[in-house]
Amino acid sequence: MQEEIRDGAAAARRLVAGAGLRDVLDTGDPAAWLALDEGARADEWSFPPYVVPSWEETDGGRSLTAVLRGDGPLTEGQLALALCHRDGRIRHKALGRVAGLPTLLPLVAVRCTDWAQPVRERARKRLAEALDARTAAWLAPLVRRLGDRHRGDFALGLLGEVLRRAPGEGLTPLLASPDRPVRRFAYGLAVEEGFLSPAALARAAARDDDAVVQSLCAEAALAAVTDEDAEDVLGALLGAPGPRARSAGVTALRRLRRPEQAVGFLADRSALVRACARYVVRQYGTDPLPWYRERCADPGDPALPPGAAVGLAECGTRADAALLWPLLDHPAPGVRARAVAGLRLLDVTDVPRMRRMLDDPAPGVVGEATLALLPSAALLPQAWLAARLAPERPRCVRVSAQRLLHAHGEVARLRAAVTLLGDADERLRTRAELTVRRALRWGARSRSGPEVAELLAEARSRLGRAPRRTGSLCCP
Repeated sequence: MQEEIRDGAAAARRLVAGAGLRDVLDTGDPAAWLALDEGARADEWSFPPYVVPSWEETDGGRSLTAVLRGDGPLTEGQLALALCHRDGRIRHKALGRVAGLPTLLPLVAVRCTDWAQPVRERARKRLAEALDARTAAWLAPLVRRLGDRHRGDFALGLLGEVLRRAPGEGLTPLLASPDRPVRRFAYGLAVEEGFLSPAALARAAARDDDAVVQSLCAEAALAAVTDEDAEDVLGALLGAPGPRARSAGVTALRRLRRPEQAVGFLADRSALVRACARYVVRQYGTDPLPWYRERCADPGDPALPPGAAVGLAECGTRADAALLWPLLDHPAPGVRARAVAGLRLLDVTDVPRMRRMLDDPAPGVVGEATLALLPSAALLPQAWLAARLAPERPRCVRVSAQRLLHAHGEVARLRAAVTLLGDADERLRTRAELTVRRALRWGARSRSGPEVAELLAEARSRLGRAPRRTGSLCCP
């Protein structure tokens, strides 16, 4: 936040020196307007209320105040500074000059949340006069941010009123906005007012990558679905890439009396969708467990979906582990990974049998095996794990070894970190450096023993040769 304020303070100094508003600000970025508003009342290294901004002490700053007291002309940049001024009387005066200057509407919207009541009331009057469907679409990202502020409800409510009157021109662009909060607001308004058909809502749920929008649109589509558009709605939801939309479509199969379609989702890649599918088939008297057992009975089946393996564990018993162990040799990495996850869910992890999965060529399988073995990491030899930190090992193997060694205690954790200080992977190297610096800073005095002392000495030496990353959390 302080960095943004400093950027705003720098923008204020450029504006008072005569720079054009568009040369200083990205006028389409809400953050730029908010930074200017904050920065105009701050200085480079000091913040209000303890400082008079340096730009006010310049000739341009003094002339700006003098012009506002009279009736002289002001540029857009000067008027923008006046709208952000620390003196409420100047902000109030500047609001009387914004008519006919739509570029400054973002600052008028900001002043609608002003702490000074006369400023706030005048700003709200100006915004209500100027806001239309076109400007509403432009201001929506900023107004949505202001809605989270104290007194930010007025501008947000006014925005909603304008968009309700002209949904085509104003609301449609917001439905495709890259700003997630704006899309949530726009779809919420569209659902509330019934602007979109159930099929359009279902397509939106399938297309949008935001889980909130997916849930909102899917639920609204199913609440309004009719026999005429049921196929379009279900087709969009059941084929959606997002699990929220798919799960809503699967759950709707119960109301539409189509349990046979839900069977096809028992092995879905999403746990949420699998749970919904099991719920639907159970509502019609079918136990999904025999289906899972039948699908996992052939460990060499190339068409076995990965979700079937973990689905068996989700609703099965520990005896079903007998079907999952052979799947650790399945040719598909996804099946192997889900089989390991299923064994972990059933709590039947066998360390000698699971240990070999740490050398699987698929990173996903190694990751699942690491999670399964973490509770039993003490049973894995430290020397064997330490050898897996070697630079020629795959990254997933080195990450796994580091996590498992951490479970062996402080000394093993420090030894692994010292080994990884020169690792080629930046993330592994950074984690190792963080561990070492913490040990040097907080633990050196309390540790004892020649091994620890030797490790700390080696760590100091290697950190002294390594380049320091300025601003990193790893730096003391």
